[in-house]
Parts: sequence; C-alpha cells; structure tokens
Amino acid sequence: MSYPDKKVLLDVKKDFPVLVNNPNLVYLDSGATSLKPKCVIDKLDEYYEKYGVNVNRGVYKLSYTATTEYEETRTVCAKFLNCKEKEVVFTKGASNGLNLVAQSYGMDNLSEGDEVISSELEHHSCVLPWQNVCNIKGAKLKYVELDSEGRITVEAFKKVLSNKTKVVVLTHISNVMGYITPIKEIINLAHEVGAVVVVDAAQSVPHVKVDVKELDCDFLAFSAHKMFGPTGFGILYGKYKYLKAMRPVEFGGDMIDEVYKNESTWKDAPFKFETGTPPVAEAIAFKEAIKYIESIGYDKIVAHEKALLDYTMNELLKIDGITIYNKNVETGIIAFNITGVHPHDASTIFDERDICLRAGHHCAQLIIKWLDTIGTLRACFYVYNDFEDCDKFIQAVKDSAEYFKEW
Repeated sequence: MSYPDKKVLLDVKKDFPVLVNNPNLVYLDSGATSLKPKCVIDKLDEYYEKYGVNVNRGVYKLSYTATTEYEETRTVCAKFLNCKEKEVVFTKGASNGLNLVAQSYGMDNLSEGDEVISSELEHHSCVLPWQNVCNIKGAKLKYVELDSEGRITVEAFKKVLSNKTKVVVLTHISNVMGYITPIKEIINLAHEVGAVVVVDAAQSVPHVKVDVKELDCDFLAFSAHKMFGPTGFGILYGKYKYLKAMRPVEFGGDMIDEVYKNESTWKDAPFKFETGTPPVAEAIAFKEAIKYIESIGYDKIVAHEKALLDYTMNELLKIDGITIYNKNVETGIIAFNITGVHPHDASTIFDERDICLRAGHHCAQLIIKWLDTIGTLRACFYVYNDFEDCDKFIQAVKDSAEYFKEW
C-alpha cells in the first residue's frame, strides 16, 4: 500500500509540548508510555497551583474542590468504559490492578487442583501474580498454545479450558506482537465453565474502544500513562459482585469504616481498595486524557495508526538484513531485529537520529523465548506520528541493516 501524498488523518503534534520542544524527535515508544498533551499538563498545573490539597479529608472549600475534581474522574471513567462508578477502582497502574485481583480474588478463591489459564504472549504483570498465587495455593497455571504466528486462537484456548479452570488472565493486545486476542469469544467460553476472566487492557484501551459490558469481562486493568495521562495512575474495572465480596489487600487511611482495637470494618467497593493519599493530581488530570481521546475519536485513531502501519510495513518488507516477527499485525506495533545484531546495539543508531524505540524483552520474556531471540526492537505508532516519522524510521532501518552487514 502506498500513500504518495503522505497526508495523515490526524495532525496533532502541536498539542504535545515534548514534540514542540523537540521538533526533530521521532517518538515510536508509545507502547512504553505515551507523550502528554498540553491539556493534561495544564490540569496537573491547575491542581498544584490553585488548590493542591488532599481529598476525602478536609471540610474546607479547597478540599471540597479537590475531592469533586477527583471523583469526577471516576464518573468520566465509568462512562468511558460503560460501567457503574462503583466498579471503577483507582490504582497505581495496570500492574497494580492486576496484582490486586490476584492477591485478593485469587488468594481467596483458588484451591489445590484448580487451574488458571494464561499465555506466553503476556506481560509479566499478567503472569507473575498468578504464578505466585498458584504456587501458594497448589493450583496449576496452564498456557494457551500459540499458533505459528504467535497468536492466541479460540481453538487453542478450548484445548486448555476445562471444568477445573477457575481464572483466565489474558492480554487484549500483545505489547510485543501487537496481536488482538479474540477476547470476547474466550470470555464467553470461560463463563460456560464458571471461570472468571481478567483482561490486561494496557495496550488496547489507548488505541481501540473498549466496552466492558459488551465484552462481559469480570476484571479489566489499564494504565493512564499509555493513553496521554500521567504516570502513577490506572484503572481496575471489576464487576461489582466480585469487588463487593473481595477483601482489601492494603490497609490504612481512608479505606476504613470503623476501627477497633482488635477488628475493623471497611468501606464498600471501590473505596476499600484505595488506601492512603492517592495520586490526586494524576487522577484529576486523567479525565482530561480521556476527553482528549474522545475529542479525536477511536475511529480516527484506528484509521490513522493503520495507515502508518501499512505504509511502514510495506517498506520494511523490502529491506534485506532484518527480521520482522509480526508481519501480519493489525495494530500499530512492529517487532523486529537487525539480523545478527543485539537490539540494544542496533538501537544506538536510531537514538543518534532522535528516533525513540524500545529494545529488549519488553517485560514479556515468555514471548521473546518463544521467538527464540534475546530481545527485539519495537516501534509503536500513535496519533502524533506521521509519514515523515515513518520515512525517517524506514531510512534508519535501511542504514542500520547496511551498517551492521559490514561487521
């Protein structure tokens, strides 16, 4: 596919101060964290400059303002996900949310002989919490066999699903391969045997519309910082019937109801999971990130990223001396290597040209081992990338392949 006029659907670089201040920067590491638009940065500044106090504690006007702004984010998130406000738990990020489910629901509901299903595509935050729970409780962690491309398929999932399956924990979009998991079909099958499904949506919510009611997932976690929001904040969605029954795993201020010398009671969900002073500024600013995404529209985000992906992949496939691991990917992630070169070494050439790529195992060693490599380079497209970025990246790949061919 070619785009001779190099026109993009979105022209939003001016909204991102990092790109304004670094006009030559080609930022292709949005899978690790996204850049932040000025509206989000301004909201952070507004909190610190205009009211800057704690929430849910003071009875004075500034605290009321902060608390109102803070809880408005929960309202915005609930509408964004199509769920109830009491099903939105504020966390420190996707990893924190995924660990919370494992430590609370998993520890209290798994027994010896039970089974948990995951896959080799997962981020460590999906697998490691359940490795830990299974080791403690005597449950078995099973893996969906990936197909020849490294994809999760419904057919392969059926082969590991059984009446012993109690929890399924899978990525929605792989952070290495960019593949979309057929998660709705998997959720339906899991529910038929009474299993609970936990979805890692860290790489999907920033790029595609996610409706938790339509998916019918039981838990879903994602991070603010990968979708234009601040670092240190995230969302865990959970069906209220599960959140209500789950015990908190952290204890302290603000999550309590009544405290006595030998026992205490907790607030209802979601507040019993939100102990201590939260990242107030980050929570308040996150709703601006959601509003920014909605102002663009997911249809345009998907189309924009697909245009950049198709153009770039078409050019990369013409280059000798590189290995592309996900040639048929449907989202804006390209995993590749310069043949015979460690990705850390290769990445230095890109860095010299102000091209930001991720290099390594991407906190997903299982899929890297499955690919039988030491790591990969990863380029991720987002709304602020354009065809000029693509051309600079493609030329850098060509030059890198040529340079290392001489070694």
